[in-house]
Amino acid sequence: MTEYTLRAIGRVESNLTDQAAAPRQPDEGAPDAWLVFDVRYAPALDGLSPGTDVLLLTWLDRADRDTLTVHPRGDAARPLTGVFATRAPHRPNPIGLHEVHILAITGTRVHVRNLEALDGTPILDVKPLLTLNR
Repeated sequence: MTEYTLRAIGRVESNLTDQAAAPRQPDEGAPDAWLVFDVRYAPALDGLSPGTDVLLLTWLDRADRDTLTVHPRGDAARPLTGVFATRAPHRPNPIGLHEVHILAITGTRVHVRNLEALDGTPILDVKPLLTLNR
């Protein structure tokens, strides 16, 4: 198999530090957080603005990359399911996908609503959320 190198472009700044206590989805109590980008990527932020919804891709660096099946939502009463059919963070390539709403931008810091990523999580990319109007 071909291997690829990914480069983190920033990190998440959040009060979430405990993986076991973190919400599983943004609508389950995820706090606002900051996306802190490396200064060399400042030009890439041009065009983003408060009020915009974006897709945030992160590297779930504390995930177990050998996990292939899980009990959905950690519920042992549910049957084992392949990770590709779940949103489990533990998977061969632990890429996090988060839909977030931009609240503010200050330099290379972007304040977002409802992010369930842990403090220090590496940021891989940001993409605008496409809608019918865009």
